[in-house]
Amino acid sequence: MSLTVNLYYKGENGAARKFAEEMESSGTADAIRAESGNLRYEYFIPMNDPETVLLIDSWKDQASLDVHRASPIMAAIAGLREKYDLHMTAERFVNGAAQTDEAFIRK
Repeated sequence: MSLTVNLYYKGENGAARKFAEEMESSGTADAIRAESGNLRYEYFIPMNDPETVLLIDSWKDQASLDVHRASPIMAAIAGLREKYDLHMTAERFVNGAAQTDEAFIRK
């Protein structure tokens, strides 16, 4: 059973975008992508809200996410959140049950 956490980082004067850019340029994002159990770690900017950055963060299971959250890399992330004075909201999705939206997907 995999899980996905959508994290919305909100700041002012482009701070959320600068945070995401530093996560990428510093190699921190790549280090997270290399962690055991990480399935996806990508940043997006909503077209209607340039002061928000969406992180889609997917993991193989809760245990993998727990190891990530207990890792030293979390201190680096927390430091960058403080540096850019970001505030967050989150949505959590658990995959496992056989549900499909195939009828609504244009391929």
